[in-house]
Amino acid sequence: MRRLLREPLVHFFVLGAVIFALDAWLRGGGTVAPDEIVVTREQVESLSMGFLRTWQRPPTPEEREGLIRELVRDEVYAREALRLGLDRDDTVIRRRLRQKLEFIAEDVAAAGEASEEDLRRHLAAHPERFAIDTVTSFEHVYLSPDRHPGTLEADAAELLSRLRRDGDGDAPDLGDPFLLGGRFDALPEAELVQTFGEAFAHGLSDLPVGSWQGPVPSGYGVHLVRVAERSAGRTAELAEVRDAVRRDLEHERRLRASAAYFQDLLRGYRVRIEGEEEGS
Repeated sequence: MRRLLREPLVHFFVLGAVIFALDAWLRGGGTVAPDEIVVTREQVESLSMGFLRTWQRPPTPEEREGLIRELVRDEVYAREALRLGLDRDDTVIRRRLRQKLEFIAEDVAAAGEASEEDLRRHLAAHPERFAIDTVTSFEHVYLSPDRHPGTLEADAAELLSRLRRDGDGDAPDLGDPFLLGGRFDALPEAELVQTFGEAFAHGLSDLPVGSWQGPVPSGYGVHLVRVAERSAGRTAELAEVRDAVRRDLEHERRLRASAAYFQDLLRGYRVRIEGEEEGS
């Protein structure tokens, strides 16, 4: 029974029944004629509250009458447009109607709070989504190919020997100017790839900590690098990524609910594609 009560479709059908029952109660159980427009007290109150939120004051009686006139105008135009079939071939309208139904199904799925056990199971099923990235702190000396035509490799080797012999000093200043700077602290792997490219990130991962190495190529040129610290990537604990896991689980539940709702609706239709033979 607990498993059944957590199913998104059960939530959806229960919510639908409540909405229909509430609508019938608000209308007093009566039937509204097709040519009758009823402006309920709840609609008027909603219009007034919307005005209050926008203008930080309640509407005057004249403004309230104007809001009601606009509501009636909207309803008249909407009904006439539907009567004339103007919605049938309008892609924008059809897509918007589809979105509204999807939003209903997704919101019902997200209504239930995920338990701690739900979060643990989701993290265990998708550890790669929440992995703690490798973090590297390093400094580098940059050599531009444009400033070392034909001598880039030799100049890099000579400068590397100097760095190893004389120590760090103001190492980044020994190379060519680099717009992003010469030192990077606790740079995650993803940002490293984004900044320097995959070739540089791969080359950096193989370097030992604490000594000048290189040259390491990038899209900018070559770099002599000293890795100061490296923290290896690992699987996250739930306490570290709880909010991210909850958001991801809620998103996944919404997608599943939307897909299940569509399949349930589809069972009520027979789809025939003209020009295609059965079984083809």
